[in-house]
Amino acid sequence: MTTDVGNGAAPGGSPEKTGTEKTGTVRKLDRVVIRFAGDSGDGMQLTGDRFTSEAAAFGNDLATLPNFPAEIRAPQGTLPGVSSFQLHFADYDILTPGDRPDVLVAMNPAALKANIGDLPRGGTLIVNTDEFTKRNLVKVGYDKDPLEDNSLEGYQVHKVAMATLTIGALENTGLGKKDAERAKNMFALGLLSWMYHRPTEGTERFLREKFAKKPDIAEANVLAFRAGWNYGETTESFAVTYEVAPAKLNRGTYRQITGNTALAYGVVAAGQQAKLPVVLGTYPITPASDILHELSKHKNFGITTLQAEDEIAGIGAALGASYGGALGITSTSGPGVALKSETIGLAVMTELPLVIIDVQRGGPSTGLPTKTEQADLLQAMFGRNGESPVPVIAPQSPADCFDAALDAVRIALKYRTPVLLLSDGAIANGSEPWLIPDVADLPDLSVEFATAPNGPDGEFWPYLRDPETLARPWAVPGTPGLQHRIGGLEKSDGTGNISYDPANHDKMVRLRQQKVDGIEVPDVVVDDPSGEARVLVVGWGSSYGPIGAAARRVRKLGLPVAHAHLRHLNPFPKNLGDVLARYDKVVVPEMNLGQLALLLRAKYLVDAISYTKVQGLPFKAEELQDVLADVIKGVSE
Repeated sequence: MTTDVGNGAAPGGSPEKTGTEKTGTVRKLDRVVIRFAGDSGDGMQLTGDRFTSEAAAFGNDLATLPNFPAEIRAPQGTLPGVSSFQLHFADYDILTPGDRPDVLVAMNPAALKANIGDLPRGGTLIVNTDEFTKRNLVKVGYDKDPLEDNSLEGYQVHKVAMATLTIGALENTGLGKKDAERAKNMFALGLLSWMYHRPTEGTERFLREKFAKKPDIAEANVLAFRAGWNYGETTESFAVTYEVAPAKLNRGTYRQITGNTALAYGVVAAGQQAKLPVVLGTYPITPASDILHELSKHKNFGITTLQAEDEIAGIGAALGASYGGALGITSTSGPGVALKSETIGLAVMTELPLVIIDVQRGGPSTGLPTKTEQADLLQAMFGRNGESPVPVIAPQSPADCFDAALDAVRIALKYRTPVLLLSDGAIANGSEPWLIPDVADLPDLSVEFATAPNGPDGEFWPYLRDPETLARPWAVPGTPGLQHRIGGLEKSDGTGNISYDPANHDKMVRLRQQKVDGIEVPDVVVDDPSGEARVLVVGWGSSYGPIGAAARRVRKLGLPVAHAHLRHLNPFPKNLGDVLARYDKVVVPEMNLGQLALLLRAKYLVDAISYTKVQGLPFKAEELQDVLADVIKGVSE
């Protein structure tokens, strides 16, 4: 069994019965990984989210990995329609949703077949037996019922007729059989809540609020939830329950947050700190749409959201808002960035602040809409015609998205440039505890607009640059005496007049590049506890968790390793070259075919060892542990 070990905590164990424990025994664990899996219509995401919320309220550290089917409605009971939600919660700081589940809840044969390979031997398997009909077994290629042919002997199997028990619990509610059966996910949630001593009041309150307009449905779900709890309490099938104590986190107020929600909150906070209205011009696209949904709720903070007719119109509206003196934001995924590329180039030439949020997914083209990837880095760096330099930053976790959004806005406003923020599906949909910051600690992002002519002839020169940042002045249209023209044709340095002069074009191209190169970003920090490491592992984006967990594991084996993680990808931190030169080997794990490794090799002439994965799924700490151990041992020999 695998685990992330930190702060000296012992590894968690699979919640298995030893054979000597009596009914009513309570075992204490330091961490558990649970995966709920079922048909896309079985409510697995809601079930997992509710268990996560209660774990967060209880004070556990946690990380989640929702896994959605790509089809809007795949045929029921088939492998393409399997939806799952994995939750890792612990009494110490953890970095990943876990490599493998300790407990798998399978609502049908498809969920079992799609996920049983990840459940380690000895793990707990809870199965909804009502769905194991001959027809459903044939759908997914089972010749025999795996619950009856001894193929699951290596697991602790609990057979529970969830649909039957749920229908029985709701027989006096007046609901039809079909409607009653839909609540079986709440039965499963109640059973797992009993097993792990989770509080119940929050879930019952949530259900009554969610279905407030349908009180009969609300009460049915509450009854199903209680029925699952009571089943665990009264049946002798589950002799042991488990406790995972709250984690010792830094003092403060926490809430569970997803990456997309954190990005939205960061945008709201940035608008407040900049004292600017915010305009989100966007078009719905998986997995970025939740940013639009969340920001649309915050009109009271000066947020205007515009769902445009397409990706090009969305970024056009955002850039137009920036021209008008607002903070323009657009959100999308990789295919949308491709469509937005010309307007990003226009923002580079007009030198206006704009933040482009790219929640990456598997590609190319439409690719894997619901799966994660890190394959848009080179697109962010170079995916425009001409020399169009754009700063690029990437958050490392769901909670970090809040700070990354503030950082992106800081750069956009201070340097008058579009900024690309690279999140990804794992960060966007995953969740973790977020320490809510004190408003007094947020950075001042206020902007000074041009108010008077600045040219030697008494006119306004839109390209007369700040000597330190090389940013041009930002003038709100309609300001008296500041009439000026900007656009997609090359401008003359200073005056902004249209220019076709070769020397001027060369100068302007170099100035725009120099401005981006001169952006102030923090030095990269190296995690090297022993100070003796000869191997450095470098990552970016959501690989932070798996790399960090793998580094912990390797160090537990007595093998020193250093870890550096990059938020700023263009420009790179100024000390990065010196850091890379200190180590004999540099390993770069990425969910692409080696894009950061390519950039590091080109800029620093370092022989980076690229380890790549493009399966639509995050790295596992276990696989990275093996890679790092092999490299470290090779250096030591």
